[in-house]
Amino acid sequence: MENFEDSIREVAEKLLRDKKVDLIIGYEQGTLPLRTTPCFVEKLEDVKKLVWNASCDANLSKYVVGKKEKVGVVAKGCDARLIAVCAVENQIPRENVVVIGVPCQGVIDRKKIEAKLEGKEVLEAVVKDEQIKVEGEGFEVVLPKKDFLCDSCHTCRHRNPPIYDVLIGEKLPQSTDKNEFAEVSSLESKSTEERWEHFKEELSTCIRCYACRNVCPLCYCKMCFVDQSMPTWFGKTNDLSDTMIYHIVRAFHVAGRCVDCGACTRACPMAINLRELVKKTEKIMKERYNYEAGLGLEEVPPLGEFKMEDSQEFIK
Repeated sequence: MENFEDSIREVAEKLLRDKKVDLIIGYEQGTLPLRTTPCFVEKLEDVKKLVWNASCDANLSKYVVGKKEKVGVVAKGCDARLIAVCAVENQIPRENVVVIGVPCQGVIDRKKIEAKLEGKEVLEAVVKDEQIKVEGEGFEVVLPKKDFLCDSCHTCRHRNPPIYDVLIGEKLPQSTDKNEFAEVSSLESKSTEERWEHFKEELSTCIRCYACRNVCPLCYCKMCFVDQSMPTWFGKTNDLSDTMIYHIVRAFHVAGRCVDCGACTRACPMAINLRELVKKTEKIMKERYNYEAGLGLEEVPPLGEFKMEDSQEFIK
């Protein structure tokens, strides 16, 4: 992934110099090992800040929604898919965005590394040749990169951006051997009572910080249902019933729109597996409507339009 860095900088510099865009949104090195942070480049001399590596996990489409100026954005497969979804929903003017597409081989889940090291502080880290070398006070460990990728990367079948204006490097082979719904199928095999108990236990640690909502590119509502007071839909307490309603309603909100980028799970400070509920809705959309979000700019998400011929067998 690191080999793309110079190419990204060259493209960004040309776009700014030719005044094709007013702003480049990409990644820059973070202050801690294995961390990057969103980077907003307006000046040519700042292009050198842009980086590309296995720690570029933030979904940058979040920062494109609502932008009025012309922007260039570095986009992995999941970023580009969400740009497509938001463009279809008229939240991103496609003509104002130059998508710098980058094929992605997966991003690192730092929480998995922290768990492996059992709390030891990482002071230096290098990712090279599919290995992660981490060092700290009194230890040095080499880890296989494939074992420490985000869960969403393990099941991703769209490593290439489906929409782009400039493509960095060559497209990766399409993944066809991944059972992306294995976790969902495991839950489906349980009884209704077992599933309910599973989600009660999983969501019981939620502290209602709304990091999942705030990081999601699809949560662009001016007023979230959580914050409405006229009417008040449910309590804003951390009572389990309030918490579960929040997560269930949010899952319905992104149904047919989510691309499983995993940003919500990565942002959760309580390590809740927030992908499970939404992954189930994704499976339903694929089976019922043969639809996958963000693969093009023509098709509206199934729950975003009504057709007379829609199946209505749920009406009794």
